[in-house]
Amino acid sequence: MNTDCDLLVIGGGITGAGIALEAARRGLTVTLVEARDFAWGTSSRSSKLVHGGLRYLREGKPGLTRESVHERAVLMRDAPGLVEPQGFLMAHYGGRSPGRWLLGAGLAIYDAFAGVRSRRYHAADRAAWLAPHLGRAGLQGASTYLDAKTDDARLVLRVLQEARAHGARLMNYTRVESLVRDATGVCGARLQPEAGAAYALRARCVVNATGVWADGLRATLGAAPKLRPLRGSHLLLPLWRLPLAQAVAFMHPRDGRPVFAYPWVGVALVGTTDEDHAADLALEPGITRGEADYLFEALAWQFPSLALCDADVLSAYAGVRPVVASGRADPSKETRDHIVLDEAGLLTVTGGKLTTFRAIAVDALARLAPRLPAAGRSATGSIFAPVAKSAALAALPPALCERLIGRYGVAAEALVACAAPGELARICGTPTLWAELRYAAQAEQVQHLDDLLLRRTRLGLLLRHGAAEILPRVEQIARPLLGWDATRWRAEVARYLDIVQRCHALPREATPGLEHA
Repeated sequence: MNTDCDLLVIGGGITGAGIALEAARRGLTVTLVEARDFAWGTSSRSSKLVHGGLRYLREGKPGLTRESVHERAVLMRDAPGLVEPQGFLMAHYGGRSPGRWLLGAGLAIYDAFAGVRSRRYHAADRAAWLAPHLGRAGLQGASTYLDAKTDDARLVLRVLQEARAHGARLMNYTRVESLVRDATGVCGARLQPEAGAAYALRARCVVNATGVWADGLRATLGAAPKLRPLRGSHLLLPLWRLPLAQAVAFMHPRDGRPVFAYPWVGVALVGTTDEDHAADLALEPGITRGEADYLFEALAWQFPSLALCDADVLSAYAGVRPVVASGRADPSKETRDHIVLDEAGLLTVTGGKLTTFRAIAVDALARLAPRLPAAGRSATGSIFAPVAKSAALAALPPALCERLIGRYGVAAEALVACAAPGELARICGTPTLWAELRYAAQAEQVQHLDDLLLRRTRLGLLLRHGAAEILPRVEQIARPLLGWDATRWRAEVARYLDIVQRCHALPREATPGLEHA
């Protein structure tokens, strides 16, 4: 067959990125295309946790927990500064679940899978010292344990960077118009870049890694839907309003769903909801008023002295999870397993979770091995290439050096080298350097302002009003590098601020048809 590549991956989230990397590591020629921006969908709107999943033990899925704990350990080993340990605390109250002994049993299994003991029990006075704003009424004590967190969008970009280093070709803002088929089945796709003419690309194998949009591509082959889109929404608050030294996990007082609040990139992140998402998947999701009220209700119960309200919120976001439908009434009871479907030569990989992206990729490639023998090879070594510290990196404070290497890998040196005077300083109120904006505009395929402020950096989430106050300096740095004239800049600002208002601000009124169940 006359082909342009061995493997065409459709979808630039964490699943597609992982498959592209693992395939490229095995010597396959890979092209990845993404209809919007890399990590535009669920992979930049997750709960940011790299976790083993205690809930899966309760649901009778120890295998998924074991796999998740293993993958968590691999990511913490291979990506320090990007995947970081996060302590969790769960308080115990009289008459409320989970009790000390039940949770302790689950944590013992968790630790056994990890091969390291992290769990501890603390009496009520110690629990109150560890988390001073906990509700005290009925407090009996608390259990603590270890998990991990990440910047999900930067994790996707780091995986894609590694894939490119192994020869993968990566294209964002390139939409699949249609699948190309021959007598053997799907053998490519007709692609439409945002700027440019459409063209056909042929491949020996095609993978549908479009997450919650996977059923749409499958439908063109006549396949029945498999997914139940579920929306998870989150709030970001200043740490001075919700002071947290570690994560606090608890059950919502209304329905017993798990809720958490933890320190993330200099702010407090609160989540999450679990709602059926009936809106058009082509529209960017946002939190509903009912979901915001649901999270405030949880915060008022767990941190009653803080009296948190809308005015405290820096930003909000919602992601739609590609959950495999099982017909259960309660969205929270649906499985988080992934599925791999081979239909008319199109391999669809969807479901699963951020933590297990590498294991999902290995599973997908194993299914491709009969058609692509190289896909069945074992790829040894770390997920990410080791980074030697240059003199410029070594001169930075150790924590900053680790952060930059974690997020940018071997490109960290180029980031430091491109910084203009004063740009290695942090942007006020965030851990982000001004130089990160310059590097992203220069080298990370930024096509729109929201790419720069919501995914390459997270400034649009960390600062009020989408970081509108710093846009004049962002313009000075990024506009010349992106080749935008003043007219284009004004159009990009208007587009970006509209996204911020629609998708990252709290709605004042109820959203018809999208309220909390």
